[in-house]
Amino acid sequence: QVQLVESGGGLVQPGGSLRLSCAASGSDLDYYSVGWFRQAPGKERDGILCLSNTDNSTYQADSVKGRFTISRDKNTMYLQMNNLEPDDTAVYYCGAAIVVATLCEADEYENWGQGTQVIVSS
Repeated sequence: QVQLVESGGGLVQPGGSLRLSCAASGSDLDYYSVGWFRQAPGKERDGILCLSNTDNSTYQADSVKGRFTISRDKNTMYLQMNNLEPDDTAVYYCGAAIVVATLCEADEYENWGQGTQVIVSS
């Protein structure tokens, strides 16, 4: 079982940037499909950027296209967020799953970090 710890959240002004990190331990992330999710107050957890461990396919939500990118370096995953908007305010989670039928479908991911808060406000 992999353990995930997110970091890097904070308060940022509209138009600003943040980079979130997700450090994995206990297992090699290469075995997992991984992704970034976010949950705004009163809303469900939504997948925004996900990578498959089987065919290297990716999923990117329309709301973040051209602004957010996902990357990995060994056992750490990153979310680079540029041109942030107030609607990006949420708790951001990284998730991992051995087998995923639908990328970025939150119910299919069984490993989660504790989340990191991102607030976009002037």
